[in-house]
Amino acid sequence: MAEYKTGLAADPDKPRSNGISYQELLDQEVVPVPDSLRTSTDTYLGSEDLPVSRYVSREFHDLEVERMWNRTWQVVCRETELANPGDYVVYDIARYSLLVVRTEAGEVKAFHNACLHRGRQLKDCDGQADYIRCPFHGFSWNLDGGFKGSPCPWDFKHLEAVDMSLPEARVDFWAGWVFTNMDEDAPSLAEYIGPTMLAHFERWDLASTYKALHVRRVIGCNWKVGFEAFIESWHSLDTHPQITPYTADSNSQYDIFDEHVSRTITAMGVPSPHKRGVGEQDVMDALAQTSGRMAIDEVARVPEGMTAREFMADTNYAEFGAMSGRDLASFATRSEVLDAILYSIFPNFAPWAGFNPNIVYRFRPNGDDPDSCVMEVMMMMRFPEGSERPADAPVIELRPEQPFTDVEELGALGDVFEQDMCNLPYVQKGMKQTKKGAVSLGNYQEIRIRHLHQVLDRYLYGDQ
Repeated sequence: MAEYKTGLAADPDKPRSNGISYQELLDQEVVPVPDSLRTSTDTYLGSEDLPVSRYVSREFHDLEVERMWNRTWQVVCRETELANPGDYVVYDIARYSLLVVRTEAGEVKAFHNACLHRGRQLKDCDGQADYIRCPFHGFSWNLDGGFKGSPCPWDFKHLEAVDMSLPEARVDFWAGWVFTNMDEDAPSLAEYIGPTMLAHFERWDLASTYKALHVRRVIGCNWKVGFEAFIESWHSLDTHPQITPYTADSNSQYDIFDEHVSRTITAMGVPSPHKRGVGEQDVMDALAQTSGRMAIDEVARVPEGMTAREFMADTNYAEFGAMSGRDLASFATRSEVLDAILYSIFPNFAPWAGFNPNIVYRFRPNGDDPDSCVMEVMMMMRFPEGSERPADAPVIELRPEQPFTDVEELGALGDVFEQDMCNLPYVQKGMKQTKKGAVSLGNYQEIRIRHLHQVLDRYLYGDQ
């Protein structure tokens, strides 16, 4: 069994797990480590409880709708999903709906998805059209939002002097994603994301990926309950015990960047600090049987003199390098082909980084319901430079009761997500009956949750 060093913080007032720290694992890399991974913010944001009303009350949900969802930058889709003039995507968030369209001139515009005649939602689902026509009475607009006309213009002479162009929301782009924001006075997307994340992802270039998988399902919890389960790793001990032989859960690194961005880095190929007596082959065997992300055969043997982490990295260098047509071993760290490097952009978008297949999470309220949300899982894959970009995968819509394990393409990740589903609706239910009336957070391992709520409060309450 490998001898792992302690990762305890030097400052006794900032205790850390007794497992090897992520930064100590980086010390073992054989290629230069990028500054993006060497950054460790070591942030403290307080220890106060959070009232459960933030998750279960109609009043708090209404505040989010009135003061946050209409003022933040949110991902709509991939640019490639709006490749041709007339392609459109409907983006629903709480009570709002936006219609995002590629115009004849090649621009991408976002319109408030409501007819200016009687208010009918213009489009109900994604599609392709030569122009925008309301299905109720036929009022129509060009793809650029300019008014095209109505079936009975003689009855609407009073509108001839009225600007009937569709009202717009803002649109911007990053890493191949289309973002929108309903607030005309919001900062630019670049300012919103901040310089740290923009600089970090220059190396990983998510624009040069395609969406190989997209799964969507309604789950019975508030959107924050769902999102928070994916921005801390230490629930693995009880929720995902099968991955603890190869997942460094409680010694993950947590970072807070700029105003809207946070990150978790959870190392793979080393056991959880909670596990004892785990040898290198034990790590490999557990990973081969239960991981949906690694290119490892279930009978793979760790060569003499190598650690499981080293062997896993070599295997992934070959597999993912062939996928992208690049010699990853010449410049990429083991971490970038192994570890769970998960960033998030407030409020609800979380892309993985690195050179392995990049998982992306998005959580949204399920319509106007504070007790359910829409969970989306996407898988971004690379392809060789100069080759034709594969088409983006269509959305797989699961029924609320349908398990993620029905999606064959998820592999073992489907089992992991189903384990999460065994918690999340019961978190929502438990919060409604707790006598405590609050949730308590770890000062370090759940700091991203605290950060999420502190940023949320700035939108809801300003400086008061």
